[in-house]
Amino acid sequence: MALSIFVAGHRGMVGSAIVRQLSQKDNVKLIFASKEDLDLRDNSSVYSFLNVHKPDHVYVAAAKVGGIYANNKFPADFIFDNLMIQTNLIKGSYEAGVQKLLFLGSSCIYPKMSNQPIKEEYLLSDKLESTNEPYAIAKIAGIKMCESFNRQYGVDYRSAMPTNLYGINDNFHPLNSHVIPAMIYRFHKAKIENANEVIVWGTGNPMREFLHVDDLASACIFIMNLPKNRFYSNISSPTCSHINVGSGKDISIKELAKIISKVVGFKGNIKFDNTKPDGVQKKLLDVSRLNTLGWKPSFNFEDGLYNTYQWFLNNFDSLRN
Repeated sequence: MALSIFVAGHRGMVGSAIVRQLSQKDNVKLIFASKEDLDLRDNSSVYSFLNVHKPDHVYVAAAKVGGIYANNKFPADFIFDNLMIQTNLIKGSYEAGVQKLLFLGSSCIYPKMSNQPIKEEYLLSDKLESTNEPYAIAKIAGIKMCESFNRQYGVDYRSAMPTNLYGINDNFHPLNSHVIPAMIYRFHKAKIENANEVIVWGTGNPMREFLHVDDLASACIFIMNLPKNRFYSNISSPTCSHINVGSGKDISIKELAKIISKVVGFKGNIKFDNTKPDGVQKKLLDVSRLNTLGWKPSFNFEDGLYNTYQWFLNNFDSLRN
């Protein structure tokens, strides 16, 4: 019998990557619902949908996401939409009898001043970064909801906390997107307009870790399918649901800008705008737990950027922004 799997957010960057990989597997029946057909913020609609389809597995890849600019400008939208989406999907899955669920979070759940690299156990140990606190709080609530349902109802709801992502089907808006797609867009625009300079927000000094979205998708499927006794081994609490997903390597924003300019073919100067916020100075995940369980990323970083830029060029007229 085919395994029935609902991927919430299947048109997004992460959801579409999960779908691409799941669709290659035998005996998998994928379930989708577009925004037009199902508003994930609507409690009754989500409950009804899940009760009708009764999936075996649910991937919660649907979320409202954005970079520093978007998080600063729309904090109410970020906390409200994400709380509603994840709450409806987690509780609705339980009501529909779903025993296995994977919730997608973000590395911004960890404190601003965490020791590096950041271990799963550092959650809630200090204050969050203020620029994306509403989004982070929503994601922390999702983790704790999974843990609480595991404790109270004995289900197996897990959470994956990815580092900064890049790859195909990203949001390439120059202001509302994350750092890599925003840079790709700006450097490409500067190249075709023969501009002499590209301005990058901040000092360029912060260190960031990046992971190709196809690597995240493979990690999510790996995590979902791990036997319960292996996933919950060697952790402080038998109900702990979250695990870090990353490359285990970081790079400065300044060096990132140089690599992207090379990938895009921009020959001008790069200027850093010190009046714009940097965010946290360093954020590198400790991915030893996931590596020990048997998963490691496959993409070389520069190759992944070339792959992303080629997709950007091929899909320029229909970019999601």
